[in-house]
Amino acid sequence: DDQIEQERASQRLSGGCCALAAIYFMGKFYVANAGDSRAIIIRNGEIIPMSREFTPETERQRLQFLAFLRPELLGKEFTHLEFPRRIQPKELGKKMLYRDQNMNGWAYKKIEEDDLKFPLIYGEGKKARVMATIGVTRGLGDHDLKVFSSNIHIKPFLSCFPEVRVYDLTQYEHCPDDVLVLGTDGLWDVTNDKEVAGVVMEVLTSYEPNDPCRYTMVAQELVVRSRGVLKERGWRLANDKLGSGDDISVFVIPLGGPGNYT
Repeated sequence: DDQIEQERASQRLSGGCCALAAIYFMGKFYVANAGDSRAIIIRNGEIIPMSREFTPETERQRLQFLAFLRPELLGKEFTHLEFPRRIQPKELGKKMLYRDQNMNGWAYKKIEEDDLKFPLIYGEGKKARVMATIGVTRGLGDHDLKVFSSNIHIKPFLSCFPEVRVYDLTQYEHCPDDVLVLGTDGLWDVTNDKEVAGVVMEVLTSYEPNDPCRYTMVAQELVVRSRGVLKERGWRLANDKLGSGDDISVFVIPLGGPGNYT
């Protein structure tokens, strides 16, 4: 992340990206995630999560705590407190539910002038944004990202530090149908873990266990099914729901070789 910051001037590059990495070392898989990509292991039909997404909702308390400690980062335009909805000026003096950096649940407070500011985290689900700008809270780059029409930098709230999970391959017997799936949010926006596991099993069983292209075909099928088919109303899935409009990258990595197949 520091190198991207140093080179952004010479390379004339801006923007940022999420990062999901899997490293095999001495019998173990180390999966590091910074962003909203996802990794799962499918072993004997069982789904084992190997990452979690970092979004304004999942990291709400970290973001609010930083804003509480350093209110100058909010540029006098935002409040670190969260309310169920945007407060209107006519509601000054009334009571409303709120929560701060220390709270999982909600409590009531009397609405004050400062509470009329725009919330640090606004929206729900995929629509949640930090300062109404970015929907992911970890990754690389974005050093120049600012709130629209302002000089408020968002980078202080974004972390480049990944969460790392470890999977010990030596503790289990793996067959060629056991895989590690890495996918960007374009896949997971429209396809859940169970559906991905179903596609993996469906495609793998149509190939011989020692056919190396079977894993590439699984990745390709996951991308195709998540994108859908282009129709008059845009990209549509088989159930006629909207397909993914985001970029979709998928890796399918076998955990066992043909010699382990039973």
